Amino acid sequence: MLKKLLSGLFGGGEKAPGSAPAAEPVAYKGYQIISEPDGEGGQYRVSGWIRRSGADGEVQEHRFERSDIVPGREACDQLMVSKAQRFIDEVGEAMFQER
Repeated sequence: MLKKLLSGLFGGGEKAPGSAPAAEPVAYKGYQIISEPDGEGGQYRVSGWIRRSGADGEVQEHRFERSDIVPGREACDQLMVSKAQRFIDEVGEAMFQER
């Protein structure tokens, strides 16, 4: 019980309420696309991560969030991947530059 209380106070590595577990990464042109949708009243908001290993081996990542809300998890994962692929094609490595 004490462990549960402390993990609740200090984060304990658990996802925030409403977050769905991350899907398996999808490889695309040297990038990894990871769908990690947010729950929105029984539906899913398109969001996740785009990652790649830099030339120095350091992992670069970009948080990818969209306003799209989809009724099913599988459809949300598919939409996340297609939108992320288009984003990669349009923006490329510039997504990792500080704004």
